Amino acid sequence: MINKRYFKTKDEVEVTFELPATEVAESAVLFADFLDWQPTEMKKVAKTKSYKFKTRLPKDAQFEFRYLVDNDKWINDPQADQYKPNGFGGDNCLVTTFQ
Repeated sequence: MINKRYFKTKDEVEVTFELPATEVAESAVLFADFLDWQPTEMKKVAKTKSYKFKTRLPKDAQFEFRYLVDNDKWINDPQADQYKPNGFGGDNCLVTTFQ
């Protein structure tokens, strides 16, 4: 799941990436072009029974990302704005910050 929060006075959008804990046994990692494709551990949130990562991204842009679950399984976000072939036989998710 992706949640976006737009600010009236800023050129940024707060984006929260979230995976249900039911899809994760041990760990969830976010890979994204805005993170230079470096693995970023998602935080387990007991209250919402999910794994989350929150960041701010520039407005009017598009970014690629994908989740790696349990160091074994690549997962796409079903609520991504679009999908794009990644050259490895799968698709990357796209998140846009256009308002």
